[in-house]
Amino acid sequence: MDVNAAVAAASAIAGVLTGVIAVLAFRFSEREQKRPTRTSLHTDAVLPPGVDTVLSVLRSSAVVLDEADAVVKASSAAYALGLVRGGKLAVEPMLQMARDTRRDGEIRQVELDLPRRGTGRGEALAVSARVAPLGSRLVLLLVEDLTEARRIEAVRRDFVANVSHELKTPVGALSLLSEAVMDASDDPEAVERFAGRMQIEATRLTNLVQELIDLSRVQNDDPLEDAEPVRVDELVAEAIDRCRHQAGTKQITMATGGTADLRVWGNRGQLAAALGNLVENAVNYSPARTRVGIAARRITVPGGDLIEIAVTDQGIGISDKDKERIFERFYRVDPARSRATGGTGLGLAIVKHVVASHGGEVTVWSAEGQGSTFTLRLPEAAAAREARDRDRAHQHPDLDEETGPEAGPGTDLASASPSEPRPGFRPGTGTTSSPASSPAPPSSRTQASSSQTSPYEPLPAPEVLP
Repeated sequence: MDVNAAVAAASAIAGVLTGVIAVLAFRFSEREQKRPTRTSLHTDAVLPPGVDTVLSVLRSSAVVLDEADAVVKASSAAYALGLVRGGKLAVEPMLQMARDTRRDGEIRQVELDLPRRGTGRGEALAVSARVAPLGSRLVLLLVEDLTEARRIEAVRRDFVANVSHELKTPVGALSLLSEAVMDASDDPEAVERFAGRMQIEATRLTNLVQELIDLSRVQNDDPLEDAEPVRVDELVAEAIDRCRHQAGTKQITMATGGTADLRVWGNRGQLAAALGNLVENAVNYSPARTRVGIAARRITVPGGDLIEIAVTDQGIGISDKDKERIFERFYRVDPARSRATGGTGLGLAIVKHVVASHGGEVTVWSAEGQGSTFTLRLPEAAAAREARDRDRAHQHPDLDEETGPEAGPGTDLASASPSEPRPGFRPGTGTTSSPASSPAPPSSRTQASSSQTSPYEPLPAPEVLP
């Protein structure tokens, strides 16, 4: 009997302890749920039904204030923007707007410039703030970051101004020349001279309009909608043919080399325009009796194979400060020289957009007085490469499948690892095409050599051509 009583007493005590533990656990859980979080700092002010859900999906920065200006709820974007610090709204103009709205119930909106978080240096953040009453006690603040929109608008505004200026120059020249022709109607030689200058200005105007159309097209169209395997040899031959007259006038030799039978994946017209712009720039900015080289190779990177196309010249070179801006629209290293050669300042901008839209990149190496090398890196047409490997294996079963076309008797241009110093292209030592001859055949090769000073070694010293 005593044993049974002891057991009953122990069971009762265990039950009481279990109940106490359950109550404590419930209260602890309840306290944890009520603990202020990053987005909910005060729970004594209750948000209207549905507001919490709406605020959680807004892209704008959202802050809810109570009647004491304390933050009831703030989105993560509001913290990232620096609007809330220490449970308070940190922007005084917005805080004053909230107080005014709480007083009279009117919706207010204003645009402000806020310093960036951290040091506060650099470009200010442009924001639009809108304050509205939320129920009888709360105020809702919505803030939209307008910095990127402002930047885009500034770019567009500058673009329109630049276009207007560039169009005004040839149009004004044509107007003056036409008046000169009318005044010189009795002088055939003067009329012929003025007519020649009018033709030059008309050509400049035509080129500018065409490049504006090209730039608009590459910015708005998706080049991969009409993508196909494109032979690099054909792009090089077309670029050389495009510049044949200018090169012949300046007695510039066009040199081709590298690995043959390469293919890239993309829009043929856009790729031809991009490479043509680079070759045309190289010819225009090179002294007479020098060389311009174009070479291609395959490189292997973790994501797959890329095709590099390098255009090297022996021109005036580009300074370090100019290299930062040469891909901007209408930017010219030497405005006077660009106008003399018919340049519009849009060629490199078109190159940049074309390469970027094809998933590639363009880089530049240059040294003043030595020349420049512009390099395009584009994805290889994988399907074309697989077909080429199958054809080679079928035609030459004794060859190793991994062996690629040699770049001459020396190093294979495709053998260099991207993590190692890349060998320099030296198109000037390979197959050349004089201004009066036909372009080098697509199968031309050139030997690679190492460069200690730049990704691509400059061409050899200019030769005096007959």
